Amino acid sequence: MPRTSPKPAQEVSHTDLGRRIAARRMELGLTREQVGDRCGTDASYIAYLEERAANPSAGSLVRLADSLGTTVAELTGATTDQPPGRGTAWLDSELVPLSEAECGRLLSTHGIGRVAIFTAEGPGIFPVNYVVAGNDIAFRTSGDALLARAAGTEVAFEVDHIDDAMKQGWSVMAVGEVVGVTDGEALQRLDAIARSLPWAGGQRTHWMSVTPVRITGRRVGRK
Repeated sequence: MPRTSPKPAQEVSHTDLGRRIAARRMELGLTREQVGDRCGTDASYIAYLEERAANPSAGSLVRLADSLGTTVAELTGATTDQPPGRGTAWLDSELVPLSEAECGRLLSTHGIGRVAIFTAEGPGIFPVNYVVAGNDIAFRTSGDALLARAAGTEVAFEVDHIDDAMKQGWSVMAVGEVVGVTDGEALQRLDAIARSLPWAGGQRTHWMSVTPVRITGRRVGRK
């Protein structure tokens, strides 16, 4: 990859490739300078790839993917319609239980998780954008949705992360009663800490909250 930086485009055009590069870099906690050092280029070129409508060569993509610990397919979105975890496991893989403190750290403050409930048609699992507020896990849905009707019942909330390139990942499950949030101050606090609107769109303004009574987790990786 050349050390010279390409001429900047006239207007910023954030592409899917650029967003994926930036997201993976931030997930690893790397600066543009660090990524550039890993793949032998300038930080300005990494910025160009993230912020402009770039068309890097196949060799550049390979080196960039390697520096980010992922694959070209992941960076270019070729795996978007495929389930995670298609790679072959390491021969020395192992499953390790996580402490409650580690589970809490992995839940972090926000993300996407899954809520498992019982419905009239049987068990159902629904992906939701969530936030962590104190000890509670909160998410938004519509007032007439199945999740809203589950208020007062015990549910399971699950969040996970899969790294296909490294054949490793983790999952955390919290179990507790789900309730509708009606207190005005609590609603204002949740609206304030929510990082974005629900990805599913629509009128999903009804906050639900789960106070876990049990949290467990597991991590899979190499010994």
